[in-house]
Amino acid sequence: MRHIRRVGGSYAKMTDTGQAVQDGGSKRSLVDTLEIDVRLLGMLVAFAAIAVVFTIWTGGTFVSPRNVFNIAVQTVPVAIMACGMVFVIVARHIDLSVGSMLAMASAVMAMSQAYWLPSLFGTEYGNPVILVFTIIIGLVVGTLMGAMTGWLVGYQRIPSFIVTLGGLFVWRNVNWFTTNGQSVSLTDPNLLMFGGTEGVLGATVSWIVGIIFSLIAVWVMLAARRNKQRHGFIVKPVWAEGVTMGLIVGAILFFVGWLSRYPVPEAKLKRLFEAKGEVMPDGYTAMHGLPISVLILILVVVLMTVTARKTRFGRYIFAAGGNPDAAELSGINTRMLTVKIFALMGLLSGLAALIAQARLQSHGNDIGMLEELRVIAAAVIGGTALAGGVGTIYGAVLGALIMQSLQSGMAMVGVDTPFQNIIVGLVLIIAVWVDILYRKRLGLTK
Repeated sequence: MRHIRRVGGSYAKMTDTGQAVQDGGSKRSLVDTLEIDVRLLGMLVAFAAIAVVFTIWTGGTFVSPRNVFNIAVQTVPVAIMACGMVFVIVARHIDLSVGSMLAMASAVMAMSQAYWLPSLFGTEYGNPVILVFTIIIGLVVGTLMGAMTGWLVGYQRIPSFIVTLGGLFVWRNVNWFTTNGQSVSLTDPNLLMFGGTEGVLGATVSWIVGIIFSLIAVWVMLAARRNKQRHGFIVKPVWAEGVTMGLIVGAILFFVGWLSRYPVPEAKLKRLFEAKGEVMPDGYTAMHGLPISVLILILVVVLMTVTARKTRFGRYIFAAGGNPDAAELSGINTRMLTVKIFALMGLLSGLAALIAQARLQSHGNDIGMLEELRVIAAAVIGGTALAGGVGTIYGAVLGALIMQSLQSGMAMVGVDTPFQNIIVGLVLIIAVWVDILYRKRLGLTK
């Protein structure tokens, strides 16, 4: 016996065992068959268009391994904070203080590592134990700043716009007093490994990591397919599943392979050998491969995605963002939820501070300046709705990558900084406009 059931906007025949089979009378487009997110597809097309335009404009330099490497490491701090901003905006809040929180966490870490902790423990700068304590202190400071914001928003009912606007000024200037307005040079090799060029895996290890990531991606997709089948939902045709897997694995391996073509400068290799008391062999070469900071970003993306999709905390965030009154009536403690969301945002700001100061090899008072605008723009360009309730982690990361690629390309062709900011602002406005049109088309807004 068979009966018809509506699943995911199309009709499927159900067998006696509950197995769903595609109705042969319904036709699906290629995008529907592959189950590609239309917004994601649009962002990928936009990213490809940017890459093509600047590749032609720069004579191929834009997509050189060196420039791709630089774009990747420059994207990391904004992308990490954009992951947290997705939760903030989905819950119908905003955080204008993330750039200042980054600066404050960076100031505390810089002073702790260079002055406070060495003086307290009677040791020299560069001690690995000091670095561990420094990182912990920075993450705790970031979390506390975010939790304070969440308490004011959640329990005192002060609008997040006002609280975080105040935080933007407060933390930016407390950062100045923390270092007495001075820049702090950071030369610890262990710290610099978090920043980019000083912390890479090399070609061989990068290929191993890329293959492991590819296998994990395939395993996750197969597990998701089996789970759908077990619950009687429609699954992609085998060929469509294979195409999707091939695209994801191909993207991972191509990215790893491209960065593994970026050679380490000969002068740097000589310095590394000299530091070990050795002489560099003639003809010796080495490749950068994957930066450690990018691996940290990947880990953050995975953890945040799992949190959003598989945990009660993530489901509560989207429920509260979709309908705050209904969420509160259903028993969700929206006040404590707000504290947790902003505390997580602060934690990620502290992590971004660690990577930003390691890349710059110093802490300056202007670190993180205007990053709040880039972070919000990345989340919005990535499809996070300002009305709340809708957003994806991977979309925010792709939004950050699009923005950084756009700015990098314009800098390479000699576009002045003010005009670069004008273009970024226009892109943000267009992204929100397109999102509104898309939601109207789906009947989600009037």
